[in-house]
Amino acid sequence: MRLRALVIAALSGTLSLAGNAQADQAIDACVFDLIGSSGDQFQLMQDYALQMRDHGVRFNLKPYTDEGVAMAEFSAGECDVLVATHMRTQRFNRFAGSIGAVGAIPSYKELETAMAVLASPGAAKHMANEEYEVLGIFPAGAAFMFTTDRTMETADDMAGKRVATLDYMPDAIHMVNYVGASVEPSDITNFGGKFNNRSVDIAFAPGFAYEALELYRGIRDDGGVVRYPLSQITIQIIARAGVLDKELGQTSREVAYGMFGDVMETVMRFEQDIPDHVWMDISGDDIDEYQEVFRQNRIQLRDGDDGNGNGVAKVYDGEMLTLLRRIRCRENPSASECTASDRE
Repeated sequence: MRLRALVIAALSGTLSLAGNAQADQAIDACVFDLIGSSGDQFQLMQDYALQMRDHGVRFNLKPYTDEGVAMAEFSAGECDVLVATHMRTQRFNRFAGSIGAVGAIPSYKELETAMAVLASPGAAKHMANEEYEVLGIFPAGAAFMFTTDRTMETADDMAGKRVATLDYMPDAIHMVNYVGASVEPSDITNFGGKFNNRSVDIAFAPGFAYEALELYRGIRDDGGVVRYPLSQITIQIIARAGVLDKELGQTSREVAYGMFGDVMETVMRFEQDIPDHVWMDISGDDIDEYQEVFRQNRIQLRDGDDGNGNGVAKVYDGEMLTLLRRIRCRENPSASECTASDRE
């Protein structure tokens, strides 16, 4: 099924649940949650696992507070399923991982549409390869720009700023370099501390980090959070090929998508807990500028070319970028990107 047809099918509400397939499986799952077994992410997986029991699938959930360790355990065969952020799991499925492409999903309405498409049977061929299968995707919230400088509004204002950048995210590194900012290599366990002691000027994080990582300590009186999604962070369930049969794999994706509304309630609660005076609203013109910067970055990271004949990492899947562009243009058909000669 072509991507356009996938979008139409998802928007028309034609998703169907797989049959009540039965199996008797006990599957070890390495689950990353920064807080551990008491964290929201781990509890989310407990809810998912409970629903999958109705389909005869049992999960043994093993919590990890270090995402790198969870990845290593999965790679070593200690678990047959990994639950981690798309930033880490993209290596297993570039199509699914590209849902987090910078600036590609500017609202939660468009995110829901994209998630519906990816959970539909027509997308199943994109969710599995010879080695791995994506069993589900959950929203974890938009990544916002946390800054120590409230006067910063435009993409040009980022030039010269020190940015905490996850060292395993080539797209983030590319974007920081693109705007002339300075990369400060970081990981998920230490970027918050760097921001809070102001050894960096900017950090990107979802709303929950404001309280969970105490990023308000770095914001203080002269910083803020830019109210514009830079990307959408997702949690993805990755299984080794054959862990579930084809029918159960599709059922799993639909179970995960069925939890979208409840998960988003948690995401929105974290964002609403950020005080109003902390948020920084930027003008429509500045948003347009950010969107074009992000679009050029996506194209370069799709093609592996910086536009000047220099090679860069090929990070994004072109079919996913096309899908997301069609979703954006359905919501905003007058956007210049919808008719651009180099549209995604």
